Amino acid sequence: MKDNKSKQSMIEPGISSLLEKVDSRYTLVVATAKRARQLTDGAHKLTDCQSDKPVTVAINEIDENKITYIRTKSGIK
Repeated sequence: MKDNKSKQSMIEPGISSLLEKVDSRYTLVVATAKRARQLTDGAHKLTDCQSDKPVTVAINEIDENKITYIRTKSGIK
């Protein structure tokens, strides 16, 4: 039987930490996806993250305030 009190997120950084960096879950998803695409296309990492997975690197960059976003009428830059 699993103890629900010791339930921990398998993802680091956690979602609550990431949501403090952006204004909504939508923004988090879009910013992560756009940055992951840049990394896939050859952009250099801005963090010491050991992972080679673009989404993991993008999430860590957001958590470390290494990337920013601009809200526009047509979406996010």
